[in-house]
Amino acid sequence: MSLTPTACTNPHASELQRLDSAHFIHPFTDHGDLATRGSRVIERAEGIYVWDSEGHRMLDGMSGLWCVNAGYGRKELAEAAYQQMLKLPFYNSFFQTTNEPAVRLATKLASLAPAVSGPTGNWRFDHVFFSSSGSESNDTNVRMVRRYWDLKGQPQRKVIISRHNAYHGSTMAGASLGGMSGMHAQGDLPIPNITHIGQPYFFENALPGESEADFGLRAARWLEEKILELGADKVAAFIAEPVQGAGGVIIPPATYWPEIQRIVDQYGILLVSDEVICAFGRLGHWFAYEKFGYRPDLVTFAKAVTSGYIPLGGVMVGGRVAQTLIDQGGEFNHGYTYSGHPTACAVALANLELMERENLPGRVKDDIGPYLAQRYAELNDHPLVGVAETCGFVAGLVLVKSKTRGADGRMQLFPEDLAVGMKCRAHCFKNGLIMRAVGDRMIIAPPLTMTHAQIDELVGLIRQVLDLTLAELKAAGHWG
Repeated sequence: MSLTPTACTNPHASELQRLDSAHFIHPFTDHGDLATRGSRVIERAEGIYVWDSEGHRMLDGMSGLWCVNAGYGRKELAEAAYQQMLKLPFYNSFFQTTNEPAVRLATKLASLAPAVSGPTGNWRFDHVFFSSSGSESNDTNVRMVRRYWDLKGQPQRKVIISRHNAYHGSTMAGASLGGMSGMHAQGDLPIPNITHIGQPYFFENALPGESEADFGLRAARWLEEKILELGADKVAAFIAEPVQGAGGVIIPPATYWPEIQRIVDQYGILLVSDEVICAFGRLGHWFAYEKFGYRPDLVTFAKAVTSGYIPLGGVMVGGRVAQTLIDQGGEFNHGYTYSGHPTACAVALANLELMERENLPGRVKDDIGPYLAQRYAELNDHPLVGVAETCGFVAGLVLVKSKTRGADGRMQLFPEDLAVGMKCRAHCFKNGLIMRAVGDRMIIAPPLTMTHAQIDELVGLIRQVLDLTLAELKAAGHWG
């Protein structure tokens, strides 16, 4: 097989590539294409950098997969896993059984999640259901939401509304909750009683002359229109990411979330905040609902709770849902082998203590987040960049063919089949930067441990790969 963009000169790595092609089915991968290229073998990592088998260092602008918030090489997290595995590597949480790390972690998470208050009630997030991933956690949300309405004597409330281009996992329920057409096309998705509305993406969906504030209100009211179309007595919940991650770092206007809150309050439906990406400091707060000021009933978490060092996920269960399940529900027939896994919970505890000690959420809010916003905004002057925007420590930019707006008020985009985002991503990898392409939108979510100098390095690398992408487009006659 040909291994040309990622051919290995290291014999050990070449053998790994061969075995990988022969045996390892990767997530979200065209394996026919992968077989002609060969996998990139990542061998080690430290801080914000990873090294491949050829010794190339890359700045990891994606924190692994939105998860290594505390950076690589944190020995205290490895030590926490080691010590717990020596003492109690695993035991289940079934059969009226618990373990100390799970209890301590649930208590810690409850202390970090701010209480909410509003016209429909006040509640804390005193209860946690553990899983191993965000996908499992969102499956849990479906079960909890529908069980809640059964116990409330409204079993007809089954419909859960989500958004197009949202990502809520890859299980049958998670992929159904997500709004990605490519995922729905495989596996007869979505499953029944899950439907979708438009995403609050100003760049793509704003009307000519419409302000961001007005668009935010209009986008939120798509939820109200859907509720009225279905019948409010049929709708159980609305689920959404505070900022859409895998969909391309879609940052809603400031008016969006307050209007969403008004709507869910008015029609009495539950609100699920999927914070698998946005929690644990990513947006400058422990949980993102605090930043945007809304009141969820359930909060999905995973990824950065352990900084990705070991799989763990869960759901923060707000007071009104938790008390209904506990007081009226009897046995909740749902759970996983690894719910409350002691080693995973021990690593999460060590990780949260590390993040508190280093004040990583505060650094994002008051220091490195504003600095990233300042430096990232400078990319707006690049000929390829239609808009560059940040929120906390996530950022996205749109590659455009022309910034001149047409009669519809929009900039000119590249033809989809030209795959300019993938061309840009290829230049990223070749030049020591890991940056993700979502169509022609390039996104980052770096570790929260970055210094100002490293942010300068990051922005410099992005500008370099933008220049290389532009030069490639010009050489191929796709520019000007």
